[in-house]
Amino acid sequence: MERVRDLACKKAVVIFTKSSCFMCHSIKALFYDLGASPAVHELDQEIKGREMEWALKGLGCNPAVPAVFIGGVFVGSAKDVISLHVEGSLKQMLINAKAIWF
Repeated sequence: MERVRDLACKKAVVIFTKSSCFMCHSIKALFYDLGASPAVHELDQEIKGREMEWALKGLGCNPAVPAVFIGGVFVGSAKDVISLHVEGSLKQMLINAKAIWF
């Protein structure tokens, strides 16, 4: 859990993913399209990826990936991020975290 928290605070947007996950790819593409440059951590390529995945599940992320943090705060998984985007608040969250400027 400590490693997840540490990584989640290092950049304005942090996404924990797996390289084989299509929803992870879609969420990363959404952030890039919005102009953000997230830190992406591929759990299937991390030495302690399995432990990090369990920590994310402990935060309530089910499935464990994608798990998105904005401004060091856990935002949620793909459905949560898409809901925020559709309702229009995701962009403001990115602006507040200084991940994008408008």
